[in-house]
Amino acid sequence: VQLHTIARGEGDPVVLLHGLFGSARNFGSVQKRLSLHWRVLAMDLRNHGESSHAPGMDYATLAEDVRETLVARNALPCSLIGHSMGGKTAMRLALEHPHLVSRLIVGDIAPVAYPPRHHTEITAMLNLTLHPGLTRAEADRQLAASIQDPLLRGFLLQNLRFNGMPHWRIGLAEIASSLSEIESWPPLAEASRYEGPTLFVIGGRSSYVQPSHRPLIRRLFQSARFVTIKRAGHW
Repeated sequence: VQLHTIARGEGDPVVLLHGLFGSARNFGSVQKRLSLHWRVLAMDLRNHGESSHAPGMDYATLAEDVRETLVARNALPCSLIGHSMGGKTAMRLALEHPHLVSRLIVGDIAPVAYPPRHHTEITAMLNLTLHPGLTRAEADRQLAASIQDPLLRGFLLQNLRFNGMPHWRIGLAEIASSLSEIESWPPLAEASRYEGPTLFVIGGRSSYVQPSHRPLIRRLFQSARFVTIKRAGHW
């Protein structure tokens, strides 16, 4: 899949990859600041934002989408920044094609399989009653029956289009069928390593990156450093 990409600035390429249910536009203010110094490309991963809907969301496939899009845009090698699902995609690309990634930032995710975490959100979104005249406030009330966090509901509702017949912009069915792939971390070749500069940014109120994950991270990413943002959660 050729990924929809928002580009700003000039210079060496910096690539931004969002997390599950997100989009390139989540990085708007970050991209604006970085574009003062670099050519910054924010991507919509498949089934997200304005990119095509397609089955299959294993990380080898997601990383290949990113690689093909960057080849087409003559934007390699690049600095690569990814959050959550985008962080796993970034790690996979760096491990499979280390010569294409000059440096790496991973936002609050580890190269491990996670237990199911997102079934509540997926189920609530699939069960949302879509009808002509649906308002954002009504959609929010429907989601609130299952999702208590108003900030998370607002984040999810960025993907709902209210013009005409309300519809989800994202490939919700494709994401739902691929959720086990998104939460997993398939095995790598034994020799897989990335030696470039790598920074793991961890939310102090998040449970996604545990101290027990650090030996594996350091084995795969041999220049890895860690920083914790004390009051930040995962989202």
